[in-house]
Amino acid sequence: MSARIGVAVMAVALGLYIVLVGQRAVIFLASGDPVGIAMGIALVVLPLLAVWALGRELWFGVRAERLGRALEDEDGLPDATVAVRPSGRIVRSEGEELFPQFRDDVTAHPDDWRAWYRLGLAYDAAGDRRRAREAVRAAIRLERGSRRA
Repeated sequence: MSARIGVAVMAVALGLYIVLVGQRAVIFLASGDPVGIAMGIALVVLPLLAVWALGRELWFGVRAERLGRALEDEDGLPDATVAVRPSGRIVRSEGEELFPQFRDDVTAHPDDWRAWYRLGLAYDAAGDRRRAREAVRAAIRLERGSRRA
């Protein structure tokens, strides 16, 4: 739930940013000065990039959450118990201990989105966010491909 609140706050902040930058862009574009016009164009393009990036991240989150719920409904989420810090984060050393079994599952079943999703959870538990996101993206691609087939 706190992640959704964070997303909502970021979306509102981005909306405010777009309005404020848009106002500045109009001022620069109306200046008639070539440098001002160039800056005005840049001020239009940058917020569009920000909206695209936020939309992409939101869409990733929605798809990842959908897969997580589907895996939970199948009772396919990892059932390993690991120590958790007061903040709610998994103790990294315990997450790293679980990692090899999930990596081996992906090696044995490279076309199974469930294995990739569990690997993403293991990477996240081990503190490797970049690889966790890559694994979950692979799970999303594989699950989408399995629905089409």
